[in-house]
Amino acid sequence: MNVLLIEDDNIEIMKLERTISKMAAKHHIISSKNGEEALAFLRSAEDLPDIILLDLNMPRMNGIEFLSVLKSDNVLRFLPTIILTTSENRSDLHKCFELGIAGYIIKPLKYEDYESKLNKVLDYWSINELVKA
Repeated sequence: MNVLLIEDDNIEIMKLERTISKMAAKHHIISSKNGEEALAFLRSAEDLPDIILLDLNMPRMNGIEFLSVLKSDNVLRFLPTIILTTSENRSDLHKCFELGIAGYIIKPLKYEDYESKLNKVLDYWSINELVKA
């Protein structure tokens, strides 16, 4: 599966790459540092990612702003987008669901818990018919 990770923290990018390297299924990670960079990539990509993992708290264009633009695009709006954030703010959660996200995951503090959550998310989307379509 091709996964677009939109995340400005290099440690979080390395954490995801480490988690994926341990999985039996070898997913391909493409990373963008912010929403603007991600939109430029998506608009020029020959092959779109299967899913997007999106952080909310980023410079230049935050996750909610990115999501608003993504979901208003006639092609890109169909990409399953999962929020991967530290924000437990209920208004962020509600706004993201209003915009049409596929999931909202809180990043746990312990690496083992992070790894467990990400394995479940990627396993689920690997078999989901939406990705295959």
